Amino acid sequence: MINENSFRDPDEHPWDQADVIACEAFELYEKGQMQEALKKLTEAIEMNPSYGAWYFNKGLTLDALERYEEAIECYLRAIELCGEDVEILNSLAVDYTRTCQYDLALEIFEKIEEMDPGYEPCYCNRIITYTELEQYDKAEEMFYLAQQIEPDCPICFYNIGNALFSQGRYERAIWCWQRTAHLDGDHPQIYYRIAQACWAAGRREEAREYFLKEIRREPGNLEVILDFGIFLLQQGDIEAAKEKFNRLLELEPEYAPAWFYKGELALNLGRQEEAIDYYQRALGADRKLKGPRFRLAQLCADREPEKAIQYLHQEMSTDLDEPDVLLAMGWLSARLGQHETACRCFLRVLDQDRIEPLAFYGLALCLAVRREYDAAEQCLKQAVSLKPDLPAFHLAGAWLSLQQQQWEQALRRAELALEIEPKNRALQKSCRQIRRTVQAVKCRTKINTLLSKACRFVRFKHFKSCCVGKPHR
Repeated sequence: MINENSFRDPDEHPWDQADVIACEAFELYEKGQMQEALKKLTEAIEMNPSYGAWYFNKGLTLDALERYEEAIECYLRAIELCGEDVEILNSLAVDYTRTCQYDLALEIFEKIEEMDPGYEPCYCNRIITYTELEQYDKAEEMFYLAQQIEPDCPICFYNIGNALFSQGRYERAIWCWQRTAHLDGDHPQIYYRIAQACWAAGRREEAREYFLKEIRREPGNLEVILDFGIFLLQQGDIEAAKEKFNRLLELEPEYAPAWFYKGELALNLGRQEEAIDYYQRALGADRKLKGPRFRLAQLCADREPEKAIQYLHQEMSTDLDEPDVLLAMGWLSARLGQHETACRCFLRVLDQDRIEPLAFYGLALCLAVRREYDAAEQCLKQAVSLKPDLPAFHLAGAWLSLQQQQWEQALRRAELALEIEPKNRALQKSCRQIRRTVQAVKCRTKINTLLSKACRFVRFKHFKSCCVGKPHR
Protein backbone atom coordinates (compact mmCIF):
# COMPACT_ATOMS: atom_id res chain seq x y z
CA MET A 1 0.00 0.00 0.00
CA ILE A 2 1.29 3.48 -0.88
CA ASN A 3 1.93 5.77 2.12
CA GLU A 4 1.10 9.32 1.13
CA ASN A 5 3.64 10.69 3.66
CA SER A 6 6.49 9.24 1.59
CA PHE A 7 5.60 11.57 -1.31
CA ARG A 8 4.96 14.70 0.73
CA ASP A 9 7.11 17.74 0.14
CA PRO A 10 7.88 19.36 3.52
CA ASP A 11 7.62 22.81 1.91
CA GLU A 12 4.05 22.18 0.74
CA HIS A 13 1.03 23.56 2.51
CA PRO A 14 -0.71 21.18 4.99
CA TRP A 15 -2.81 18.57 3.30
CA ASP A 16 -6.50 19.07 3.05
CA GLN A 17 -8.95 16.87 4.89
CA ALA A 18 -8.92 14.11 2.19
CA ASP A 19 -5.15 13.73 2.55
CA VAL A 20 -5.46 13.37 6.32
CA ILE A 21 -8.17 10.73 5.96
CA ALA A 22 -6.07 8.81 3.39
CA CYS A 23 -3.14 8.79 5.84
CA GLU A 24 -5.42 7.44 8.56
CA ALA A 25 -6.51 4.72 6.13
CA PHE A 26 -2.88 3.72 5.59
CA GLU A 27 -2.27 3.40 9.33
CA LEU A 28 -5.40 1.28 9.75
CA TYR A 29 -4.32 -0.95 6.85
CA GLU A 30 -0.90 -1.49 8.45
CA LYS A 31 -2.63 -2.52 11.69
CA GLY A 32 -4.77 -5.04 9.81
CA GLN A 33 -8.01 -3.10 10.39
CA MET A 34 -9.23 -3.53 6.81
CA GLN A 35 -12.89 -2.57 7.17
CA GLU A 36 -11.99 0.69 8.88
CA ALA A 37 -9.26 1.39 6.30
CA LEU A 38 -11.77 0.80 3.48
CA LYS A 39 -14.24 3.27 4.99
CA LYS A 40 -11.56 5.93 5.29
CA LEU A 41 -10.33 5.42 1.71
CA THR A 42 -13.88 5.57 0.37
CA GLU A 43 -14.40 8.80 2.24
CA ALA A 44 -11.14 10.28 0.91
CA ILE A 45 -12.01 9.30 -2.69
CA GLU A 46 -15.46 10.87 -2.38
CA MET A 47 -13.78 14.12 -1.36
CA ASN A 48 -11.10 13.92 -4.11
CA PRO A 49 -11.95 11.32 -6.82
CA SER A 50 -9.07 12.33 -9.11
CA TYR A 51 -6.20 10.81 -7.14
CA GLY A 52 -5.26 7.42 -8.65
CA ALA A 53 -3.04 6.21 -5.76
CA TRP A 54 -6.07 6.10 -3.47
CA TYR A 55 -7.91 3.81 -5.89
CA PHE A 56 -4.88 1.53 -5.92
CA ASN A 57 -4.81 1.49 -2.11
CA LYS A 58 -8.54 0.80 -2.01
CA GLY A 59 -8.01 -2.14 -4.42
CA LEU A 60 -5.35 -3.61 -2.11
CA THR A 61 -7.68 -3.22 0.86
CA LEU A 62 -10.52 -4.93 -1.00
CA ASP A 63 -8.13 -7.74 -1.92
CA ALA A 64 -7.37 -8.23 1.78
CA LEU A 65 -11.14 -8.54 2.33
CA GLU A 66 -11.39 -11.03 -0.61
CA ARG A 67 -13.70 -8.68 -2.54
CA TYR A 68 -11.86 -9.19 -5.80
CA GLU A 69 -14.45 -7.98 -8.30
CA GLU A 70 -14.63 -4.60 -6.56
CA ALA A 71 -10.82 -4.47 -6.37
CA ILE A 72 -10.61 -4.95 -10.15
CA GLU A 73 -12.82 -1.89 -10.66
CA CYS A 74 -10.50 0.15 -8.41
CA TYR A 75 -7.36 -0.98 -10.27
CA LEU A 76 -8.93 -0.15 -13.64
CA ARG A 77 -9.80 3.33 -12.34
CA ALA A 78 -6.26 3.74 -10.94
CA ILE A 79 -4.82 2.87 -14.37
CA GLU A 80 -7.06 5.50 -16.00
CA LEU A 81 -5.70 8.13 -13.62
CA CYS A 82 -2.06 6.98 -13.18
CA GLY A 83 -1.32 5.28 -16.49
CA GLU A 84 -0.09 1.71 -16.94
CA ASP A 85 2.01 1.31 -13.81
CA VAL A 86 3.48 -2.23 -13.47
CA GLU A 87 2.47 -2.61 -9.80
CA ILE A 88 -1.14 -1.71 -10.52
CA LEU A 89 -1.19 -3.94 -13.60
CA ASN A 90 0.27 -6.83 -11.59
CA SER A 91 -2.40 -6.50 -8.91
CA LEU A 92 -5.07 -6.37 -11.62
CA ALA A 93 -3.72 -9.53 -13.31
CA VAL A 94 -3.63 -11.37 -9.96
CA ASP A 95 -7.29 -10.52 -9.37
CA TYR A 96 -8.23 -11.61 -12.89
CA THR A 97 -6.70 -14.98 -11.97
CA ARG A 98 -8.61 -15.06 -8.68
CA THR A 99 -11.88 -14.44 -10.55
CA CYS A 100 -11.08 -17.09 -13.22
CA GLN A 101 -10.58 -14.52 -16.00
CA TYR A 102 -7.42 -16.27 -17.11
CA ASP A 103 -7.15 -14.87 -20.63
CA LEU A 104 -7.26 -11.31 -19.28
CA ALA A 105 -4.73 -12.18 -16.58
CA LEU A 106 -2.26 -13.61 -19.09
CA GLU A 107 -2.74 -10.63 -21.38
CA ILE A 108 -1.85 -8.23 -18.54
CA PHE A 109 1.14 -10.30 -17.39
CA GLU A 110 2.51 -10.35 -20.94
CA LYS A 111 2.06 -6.58 -21.17
CA ILE A 112 4.07 -6.15 -17.93
CA GLU A 113 6.81 -8.38 -19.34
CA GLU A 114 7.05 -6.15 -22.43
CA MET A 115 7.15 -3.01 -20.29
CA ASP A 116 9.69 -4.34 -17.76
CA PRO A 117 11.23 -7.79 -18.47
CA GLY A 118 13.00 -7.68 -15.11
CA TYR A 119 9.82 -7.30 -13.05
CA GLU A 120 9.89 -10.65 -11.23
CA PRO A 121 6.29 -10.70 -9.86
CA CYS A 122 4.84 -10.95 -13.39
CA TYR A 123 6.52 -14.37 -13.74
CA CYS A 124 5.99 -15.42 -10.13
CA ASN A 125 2.25 -14.73 -10.19
CA ARG A 126 1.83 -16.26 -13.65
CA ILE A 127 2.75 -19.62 -12.08
CA ILE A 128 -0.65 -19.50 -10.35
CA THR A 129 -2.52 -18.65 -13.55
CA TYR A 130 -0.99 -21.53 -15.50
CA THR A 131 -1.57 -23.89 -12.55
CA GLU A 132 -5.25 -22.98 -12.54
CA LEU A 133 -5.35 -23.72 -16.28
CA GLU A 134 -3.51 -27.04 -15.63
CA GLN A 135 -0.75 -25.90 -17.99
CA TYR A 136 1.95 -27.20 -15.68
CA ASP A 137 4.82 -27.00 -18.18
CA LYS A 138 4.15 -23.28 -18.64
CA ALA A 139 3.93 -22.83 -14.86
CA GLU A 140 7.36 -24.43 -14.49
CA GLU A 141 8.73 -22.22 -17.27
CA MET A 142 7.53 -19.12 -15.38
CA PHE A 143 9.18 -20.44 -12.21
CA TYR A 144 12.58 -20.75 -13.91
CA LEU A 145 12.25 -17.29 -15.51
CA ALA A 146 11.48 -15.81 -12.10
CA GLN A 147 14.43 -17.70 -10.59
CA GLN A 148 16.81 -15.98 -13.01
CA ILE A 149 15.74 -12.62 -11.58
CA GLU A 150 15.18 -13.51 -7.91
CA PRO A 151 16.48 -16.99 -6.97
CA ASP A 152 15.36 -16.71 -3.35
CA CYS A 153 11.74 -15.62 -3.81
CA PRO A 154 9.68 -17.59 -1.23
CA ILE A 155 6.44 -16.92 -3.11
CA CYS A 156 7.85 -18.54 -6.27
CA PHE A 157 8.67 -21.71 -4.37
CA TYR A 158 5.22 -21.60 -2.74
CA ASN A 159 3.43 -21.17 -6.09
CA ILE A 160 5.35 -23.91 -7.89
CA GLY A 161 4.71 -26.12 -4.85
CA ASN A 162 0.99 -25.69 -5.50
CA ALA A 163 1.48 -26.71 -9.14
CA LEU A 164 3.43 -29.82 -8.11
CA PHE A 165 0.86 -30.76 -5.46
CA SER A 166 -1.94 -30.47 -8.06
CA GLN A 167 -0.06 -33.00 -10.22
CA GLY A 168 0.36 -35.44 -7.34
CA ARG A 169 4.13 -34.80 -7.20
CA TYR A 170 4.07 -34.58 -3.42
CA GLU A 171 7.76 -35.09 -2.64
CA ARG A 172 8.81 -32.19 -4.86
CA ALA A 173 5.98 -30.04 -3.45
CA ILE A 174 7.26 -30.76 0.07
CA TRP A 175 10.78 -29.68 -0.92
CA CYS A 176 9.52 -26.42 -2.48
CA TRP A 177 7.34 -25.55 0.50
CA GLN A 178 10.13 -26.35 2.93
CA ARG A 179 12.25 -23.92 0.90
CA THR A 180 9.53 -21.28 1.31
CA ALA A 181 9.48 -21.91 5.06
CA HIS A 182 13.27 -21.55 5.18
CA LEU A 183 13.20 -18.25 3.26
CA ASP A 184 10.12 -16.86 5.02
CA GLY A 185 9.08 -18.58 8.23
CA ASP A 186 6.10 -16.21 8.54
CA HIS A 187 4.60 -17.17 5.18
CA PRO A 188 0.84 -17.73 5.74
CA GLN A 189 -0.11 -21.38 6.39
CA ILE A 190 3.15 -22.73 5.00
CA TYR A 191 3.45 -25.47 7.66
CA TYR A 192 -0.16 -26.43 6.99
CA ARG A 193 0.61 -26.90 3.29
CA ILE A 194 3.68 -29.03 4.11
CA ALA A 195 1.50 -31.09 6.46
CA GLN A 196 -1.04 -31.70 3.68
CA ALA A 197 1.69 -32.78 1.24
CA CYS A 198 3.30 -35.11 3.81
CA TRP A 199 -0.14 -36.58 4.51
CA ALA A 200 -0.71 -37.20 0.79
CA ALA A 201 2.79 -38.69 0.42
CA GLY A 202 2.21 -41.12 3.30
CA ARG A 203 4.73 -39.40 5.58
CA ARG A 204 2.33 -39.46 8.52
CA GLU A 205 4.62 -38.61 11.43
CA GLU A 206 5.98 -35.58 9.59
CA ALA A 207 2.43 -34.54 8.67
CA ARG A 208 1.47 -34.67 12.35
CA GLU A 209 4.50 -32.56 13.31
CA TYR A 210 3.76 -29.88 10.72
CA PHE A 211 0.07 -29.74 11.69
CA LEU A 212 1.09 -29.14 15.30
CA LYS A 213 3.64 -26.53 14.23
CA GLU A 214 0.97 -24.61 12.29
CA ILE A 215 -1.54 -24.85 15.17
CA ARG A 216 1.05 -23.61 17.67
CA ARG A 217 1.66 -20.63 15.41
CA GLU A 218 -2.04 -19.95 14.80
CA PRO A 219 -4.10 -21.78 17.47
CA GLY A 220 -7.45 -20.36 16.38
CA ASN A 221 -7.37 -21.36 12.69
CA LEU A 222 -10.53 -23.44 12.22
CA GLU A 223 -9.51 -24.82 8.81
CA VAL A 224 -6.20 -26.21 10.08
CA ILE A 225 -7.73 -27.73 13.22
CA LEU A 226 -10.48 -29.35 11.13
CA ASP A 227 -8.01 -30.87 8.68
CA PHE A 228 -5.84 -32.12 11.54
CA GLY A 229 -8.92 -33.74 13.08
CA ILE A 230 -9.73 -35.47 9.78
CA PHE A 231 -6.11 -36.61 9.52
CA LEU A 232 -6.26 -38.09 13.03
CA LEU A 233 -9.59 -39.76 12.23
CA GLN A 234 -8.08 -41.41 9.16
CA GLN A 235 -5.12 -42.61 11.23
CA GLY A 236 -7.53 -44.27 13.66
CA ASP A 237 -6.62 -41.93 16.53
CA ILE A 238 -10.24 -41.53 17.58
CA GLU A 239 -9.76 -39.77 20.91
CA ALA A 240 -7.34 -37.19 19.49
CA ALA A 241 -9.69 -36.53 16.56
CA LYS A 242 -12.63 -36.13 18.95
CA GLU A 243 -10.64 -33.60 20.97
CA LYS A 244 -9.97 -31.52 17.83
CA PHE A 245 -13.63 -31.47 16.77
CA ASN A 246 -14.70 -30.50 20.29
CA ARG A 247 -12.08 -27.75 20.24
CA LEU A 248 -13.61 -26.39 17.04
CA LEU A 249 -17.02 -26.22 18.71
CA GLU A 250 -15.51 -24.40 21.68
CA LEU A 251 -14.13 -21.80 19.28
CA GLU A 252 -17.32 -21.63 17.20
CA PRO A 253 -20.37 -23.54 18.55
CA GLU A 254 -22.20 -23.43 15.20
CA TYR A 255 -19.26 -24.63 13.10
CA ALA A 256 -21.10 -27.11 10.85
CA PRO A 257 -18.07 -29.19 9.65
CA ALA A 258 -17.22 -30.01 13.28
CA TRP A 259 -20.74 -31.37 13.89
CA PHE A 260 -20.48 -33.38 10.68
CA TYR A 261 -17.20 -35.01 11.69
CA LYS A 262 -18.52 -35.73 15.17
CA GLY A 263 -21.18 -37.65 13.24
CA GLU A 264 -18.44 -39.46 11.33
CA LEU A 265 -16.83 -40.42 14.65
CA ALA A 266 -20.12 -41.73 16.04
CA LEU A 267 -20.78 -43.67 12.83
CA ASN A 268 -17.27 -45.13 13.02
CA LEU A 269 -18.08 -46.37 16.53
CA GLY A 270 -21.41 -47.88 15.45
CA ARG A 271 -23.56 -45.29 17.27
CA GLN A 272 -26.05 -44.66 14.49
CA GLU A 273 -28.66 -42.67 16.40
CA GLU A 274 -25.98 -40.39 17.82
CA ALA A 275 -24.53 -39.95 14.32
CA ILE A 276 -27.96 -39.00 12.93
CA ASP A 277 -28.30 -36.32 15.62
CA TYR A 278 -24.88 -34.84 14.76
CA TYR A 279 -25.58 -34.84 11.01
CA GLN A 280 -28.87 -33.03 11.61
CA ARG A 281 -27.11 -30.47 13.81
CA ALA A 282 -24.58 -29.91 11.04
CA LEU A 283 -27.43 -29.23 8.60
CA GLY A 284 -29.07 -26.91 11.11
CA ALA A 285 -25.85 -24.88 11.29
CA ASP A 286 -25.30 -24.80 7.51
CA ARG A 287 -27.97 -25.92 5.03
CA LYS A 288 -25.43 -25.80 2.19
CA LEU A 289 -22.91 -28.14 3.82
CA LYS A 290 -21.98 -31.09 1.62
CA GLY A 291 -22.13 -34.59 3.08
CA PRO A 292 -24.69 -34.82 5.91
CA ARG A 293 -27.66 -35.60 3.65
CA PHE A 294 -25.81 -38.47 2.00
CA ARG A 295 -24.94 -39.97 5.39
CA LEU A 296 -28.56 -39.59 6.52
CA ALA A 297 -29.68 -41.31 3.28
CA GLN A 298 -27.33 -44.22 4.02
CA LEU A 299 -28.60 -44.55 7.58
CA CYS A 300 -32.30 -44.61 6.68
CA ALA A 301 -32.08 -46.45 3.32
CA ASP A 302 -33.33 -49.78 4.69
CA ARG A 303 -36.10 -48.62 7.00
CA GLU A 304 -37.24 -45.42 5.22
CA PRO A 305 -36.28 -45.70 1.52
CA GLU A 306 -38.50 -42.78 0.44
CA LYS A 307 -36.81 -40.49 2.96
CA ALA A 308 -33.39 -41.74 1.80
CA ILE A 309 -34.29 -40.89 -1.81
CA GLN A 310 -35.32 -37.40 -0.72
CA TYR A 311 -31.97 -36.90 1.06
CA LEU A 312 -30.08 -38.07 -2.03
CA HIS A 313 -31.91 -35.62 -4.28
CA GLN A 314 -31.15 -32.81 -1.83
CA GLU A 315 -27.46 -33.79 -1.70
CA MET A 316 -27.24 -33.69 -5.49
CA SER A 317 -28.36 -30.05 -5.43
CA THR A 318 -25.28 -29.06 -3.35
CA ASP A 319 -22.89 -29.48 -6.32
CA LEU A 320 -20.95 -32.14 -4.45
CA ASP A 321 -17.63 -32.82 -6.20
CA GLU A 322 -15.90 -35.48 -4.05
CA PRO A 323 -15.46 -38.50 -6.40
CA ASP A 324 -15.50 -41.12 -3.62
CA VAL A 325 -18.71 -39.73 -2.13
CA LEU A 326 -20.35 -39.41 -5.55
CA LEU A 327 -19.51 -43.04 -6.34
CA ALA A 328 -21.05 -44.18 -3.06
CA MET A 329 -24.12 -42.03 -3.77
CA GLY A 330 -24.39 -43.60 -7.20
CA TRP A 331 -24.39 -47.16 -5.79
CA LEU A 332 -26.94 -46.22 -3.11
CA SER A 333 -29.19 -44.49 -5.66
CA ALA A 334 -29.05 -47.58 -7.91
CA ARG A 335 -29.91 -49.83 -4.95
CA LEU A 336 -32.95 -47.65 -4.24
CA GLY A 337 -34.04 -47.88 -7.88
CA GLN A 338 -33.10 -44.26 -8.66
CA HIS A 339 -31.13 -45.04 -11.80
CA GLU A 340 -31.40 -41.53 -13.22
CA THR A 341 -29.86 -40.07 -10.06
CA ALA A 342 -27.22 -42.80 -10.10
CA CYS A 343 -26.28 -41.91 -13.68
CA ARG A 344 -25.91 -38.26 -12.71
CA CYS A 345 -23.60 -39.24 -9.83
CA PHE A 346 -21.36 -41.35 -12.06
CA LEU A 347 -21.29 -38.68 -14.77
CA ARG A 348 -20.32 -36.05 -12.20
CA VAL A 349 -17.42 -38.28 -11.12
CA LEU A 350 -16.27 -38.46 -14.74
CA ASP A 351 -16.44 -34.66 -14.95
CA GLN A 352 -13.86 -34.62 -12.12
CA ASP A 353 -11.82 -37.63 -13.24
CA ARG A 354 -12.26 -38.91 -16.80
CA ILE A 355 -10.31 -42.10 -16.08
CA GLU A 356 -12.26 -43.43 -13.08
CA PRO A 357 -13.12 -47.06 -14.03
CA LEU A 358 -15.71 -47.53 -11.28
CA ALA A 359 -17.72 -44.58 -12.62
CA PHE A 360 -17.80 -46.16 -16.11
CA TYR A 361 -18.77 -49.48 -14.52
CA GLY A 362 -21.64 -47.94 -12.51
CA LEU A 363 -22.84 -46.01 -15.54
CA ALA A 364 -22.80 -49.22 -17.62
CA LEU A 365 -24.97 -51.04 -15.08
CA CYS A 366 -27.50 -48.18 -14.92
CA LEU A 367 -27.70 -47.97 -18.72
CA ALA A 368 -28.19 -51.74 -18.93
CA VAL A 369 -31.14 -51.52 -16.54
CA ARG A 370 -32.63 -48.93 -18.91
CA ARG A 371 -32.01 -51.38 -21.80
CA GLU A 372 -29.55 -48.99 -23.45
CA TYR A 373 -27.25 -51.89 -24.23
CA ASP A 374 -25.00 -50.26 -26.83
CA ALA A 375 -24.17 -47.34 -24.53
CA ALA A 376 -23.71 -49.76 -21.62
CA GLU A 377 -21.25 -51.81 -23.68
CA GLN A 378 -19.22 -48.68 -24.50
CA CYS A 379 -18.99 -47.69 -20.82
CA LEU A 380 -18.05 -51.20 -19.76
CA LYS A 381 -15.40 -51.34 -22.47
CA GLN A 382 -13.87 -48.15 -21.00
CA ALA A 383 -13.95 -49.62 -17.49
CA VAL A 384 -12.22 -52.83 -18.61
CA SER A 385 -9.56 -50.92 -20.59
CA LEU A 386 -8.73 -48.86 -17.47
CA LYS A 387 -8.75 -51.79 -15.03
CA PRO A 388 -8.67 -55.13 -16.88
CA ASP A 389 -7.83 -57.17 -13.76
CA LEU A 390 -11.12 -56.57 -11.93
CA PRO A 391 -13.38 -59.68 -12.21
CA ALA A 392 -16.57 -57.69 -11.51
CA PHE A 393 -16.18 -55.84 -14.83
CA HIS A 394 -15.94 -59.06 -16.85
CA LEU A 395 -18.80 -60.63 -14.89
CA ALA A 396 -20.99 -57.58 -15.56
CA GLY A 397 -20.07 -57.95 -19.23
CA ALA A 398 -21.22 -61.59 -19.13
CA TRP A 399 -24.63 -60.63 -17.75
CA LEU A 400 -24.86 -57.81 -20.29
CA SER A 401 -24.18 -60.33 -23.08
CA LEU A 402 -26.92 -62.58 -21.70
CA GLN A 403 -29.40 -59.70 -21.89
CA GLN A 404 -28.51 -59.30 -25.55
CA GLN A 405 -28.71 -63.08 -26.18
CA GLN A 406 -25.01 -63.24 -27.06
CA TRP A 407 -24.53 -66.65 -25.45
CA GLU A 408 -20.98 -67.49 -26.50
CA GLN A 409 -19.70 -64.02 -25.61
CA ALA A 410 -21.35 -64.35 -22.18
CA LEU A 411 -19.43 -67.59 -21.56
CA ARG A 412 -16.13 -66.05 -22.67
CA ARG A 413 -16.57 -63.07 -20.37
CA ALA A 414 -17.45 -65.31 -17.42
CA GLU A 415 -14.33 -67.40 -18.06
CA LEU A 416 -12.19 -64.23 -18.12
CA ALA A 417 -13.55 -63.21 -14.72
CA LEU A 418 -12.82 -66.64 -13.27
CA GLU A 419 -9.28 -66.70 -14.68
CA ILE A 420 -8.45 -63.57 -12.64
CA GLU A 421 -9.68 -65.03 -9.32
CA PRO A 422 -10.14 -68.80 -9.79
CA LYS A 423 -10.56 -69.48 -6.03
CA ASN A 424 -13.24 -66.83 -5.42
CA ARG A 425 -16.32 -68.82 -4.32
CA ALA A 426 -18.83 -66.06 -5.04
CA LEU A 427 -17.34 -65.69 -8.51
CA GLN A 428 -17.46 -69.45 -9.09
CA LYS A 429 -21.14 -69.47 -8.15
CA SER A 430 -21.97 -66.57 -10.50
CA CYS A 431 -20.08 -68.23 -13.38
CA ARG A 432 -21.96 -71.50 -12.79
CA GLN A 433 -25.25 -69.62 -12.99
CA ILE A 434 -24.20 -68.06 -16.28
CA ARG A 435 -23.19 -71.47 -17.70
CA ARG A 436 -26.51 -73.00 -16.62
CA THR A 437 -28.42 -70.12 -18.17
CA VAL A 438 -26.58 -70.52 -21.47
CA GLN A 439 -27.01 -74.31 -21.41
CA ALA A 440 -30.71 -73.97 -20.66
CA VAL A 441 -31.13 -71.49 -23.50
CA LYS A 442 -29.22 -73.73 -25.90
CA CYS A 443 -31.29 -76.72 -24.84
CA ARG A 444 -34.52 -74.74 -25.22
CA THR A 445 -33.34 -73.50 -28.62
CA LYS A 446 -32.58 -77.09 -29.69
CA ILE A 447 -36.00 -78.26 -28.53
CA ASN A 448 -37.68 -75.35 -30.27
CA THR A 449 -35.78 -76.19 -33.46
CA LEU A 450 -36.91 -79.84 -33.31
CA LEU A 451 -40.48 -78.77 -32.61
CA SER A 452 -40.33 -76.33 -35.49
CA LYS A 453 -39.09 -79.07 -37.82
CA ALA A 454 -41.80 -81.42 -36.57
CA CYS A 455 -44.43 -78.77 -37.12
CA ARG A 456 -43.18 -78.10 -40.62
CA PHE A 457 -43.24 -81.88 -41.32
CA VAL A 458 -46.81 -82.17 -40.04
CA ARG A 459 -47.90 -79.16 -42.08
CA PHE A 460 -46.17 -80.63 -45.15
CA LYS A 461 -47.96 -84.00 -44.72
CA HIS A 462 -51.24 -82.19 -44.19
CA PHE A 463 -50.63 -80.16 -47.33
CA LYS A 464 -49.87 -83.36 -49.34
CA SER A 465 -53.00 -85.07 -48.04
CA CYS A 466 -55.09 -82.11 -49.08
CA CYS A 467 -53.64 -82.31 -52.59
CA VAL A 468 -54.31 -86.08 -53.16
CA GLY A 469 -56.95 -86.76 -55.75
CA LYS A 470 -58.10 -85.03 -58.87
CA PRO A 471 -57.18 -81.45 -59.42
CA HIS A 472 -59.95 -78.91 -59.15
CA ARG A 473 -61.28 -77.48 -62.31
